[in-house]
Amino acid sequence: MSIDGLQEKIRKRKSALMADITLLPGQLPGRYAAESFPEGYRQYALDLLKGLKGQIPAVRFRLSAFALLGAQTLEILPELTKQASELGFYVLLEAPELNGRELAEAAAASLLGPEGLYRCDGVQVPFYAGSDVLEPFLPYCETARKDVFATARTPNRSAPELQDLLNGTRLVHMAAADRVSCYADGLMGKFGYARVGIAASAGAPESLKNLRAKYANLFLLADGLDYPSANLKAVSYAFDRLGRGAVYCAGAMVTQAWRQAENTDPVEAAQAEAERQKKGLQRYITFL
Repeated sequence: MSIDGLQEKIRKRKSALMADITLLPGQLPGRYAAESFPEGYRQYALDLLKGLKGQIPAVRFRLSAFALLGAQTLEILPELTKQASELGFYVLLEAPELNGRELAEAAAASLLGPEGLYRCDGVQVPFYAGSDVLEPFLPYCETARKDVFATARTPNRSAPELQDLLNGTRLVHMAAADRVSCYADGLMGKFGYARVGIAASAGAPESLKNLRAKYANLFLLADGLDYPSANLKAVSYAFDRLGRGAVYCAGAMVTQAWRQAENTDPVEAAQAEAERQKKGLQRYITFL
């Protein structure tokens, strides 16, 4: 599945939510927390995937988070990506920090190659090491119809300290996006969006407006709806006038929705939150 498949799923479901299925031990609901970790994590993730099937178009897994939680947790990631893919989700895998071409080449082969352990449709890669960490992924966009999202603007609170600095007449994250856009022309899909895209902050509406206006052929991932500065109105600026060209990511708002819902099954709470976000975004955009 390529970016065209993601766009079709968004249009069909009238939802652009990508749920981040990444949790720490203290973030599991009661009955799952009672099991040994990571078995409780594995079961909750599988139940979430089954419960959200057909409701949202996409899910994301963060490879570095799974690795940091230990070898046993990392071992469940191939199963989760496989199950997510078989349930019909667009699956995005966030790659760890890469600091050179050789490491990026190894990561590209491992994550997108035919012998890879993980079933994913695309990867999200950090981009501030420059083109060395992006270019090794591009052949898989062409030959395997995979996608790559280069992170230009992160959603964390301190991101503006570096990413919003002026670089000549451009902000640093816009300079990063300029570089990414150079690779788009040969990787276009049927909806007019390239299989190389930009990950930006859901809490920076002016940035999303500028990115959407300047890069009409780049698919945008508005990341971090969970952060306090983000909201669905800001997210709406990532979409074009047809409600296309973007997806947004939320994690704890979905996976920990049970904390705000009394006497509700945690999967049902996640489903209700996904529906709430669907209706909320439809106040601002129409999916055509």
